[in-house]
Amino acid sequence: MAILQLQDGTTYTQLDDITQELAALNVKLNHWSVGDNPEIRRLLAQDSLTDEEKEQILQALDNYFEHLKQTAGYQSRDLIVLHPDIPNLDTMLSKFDRCHYHTDDEVRYIVAGEGVFGFVRPDGSQVELTVQPEEYINVPANTEHWFHLTPSRRVKAVRYFTTTEGWVPEYTGTEINFEA
Repeated sequence: MAILQLQDGTTYTQLDDITQELAALNVKLNHWSVGDNPEIRRLLAQDSLTDEEKEQILQALDNYFEHLKQTAGYQSRDLIVLHPDIPNLDTMLSKFDRCHYHTDDEVRYIVAGEGVFGFVRPDGSQVELTVQPEEYINVPANTEHWFHLTPSRRVKAVRYFTTTEGWVPEYTGTEINFEA
């Protein structure tokens, strides 16, 4: 269940409340099941995955990809696997922990672990949304945001792309002043 934290400390955990709070940003959040396949569940519980295991997970979840291809023109997907033993994890994450936007939508389906998306709302206030397993998020193009991992430092996420060119971070210089 996603958790939205406002700057004043208010916390929301109900999808309707979170959707209402994020409405001005047009961020979409949904629950997508990974299903009951024991092999997929076993793979999702592992820290590291081979390329073959990643592809096995992707294929098991491709009904969502097919839907995005048909309805929104998505062309590719991959599975990113992050955990504390990844070499240069902090360097990799440092690209996204500053305020930035992308010229394309940022679409993620968290299949294991969790990550935090922070947003600058139109009124200048900031919020942080913890996205958890079996949750899909679509951050619209040009939405000012940042991303970091929770203290567990583990996430597996399917990333969907219409192209990869629009998914380069464009830094805004906005200071993150979110303190829950």
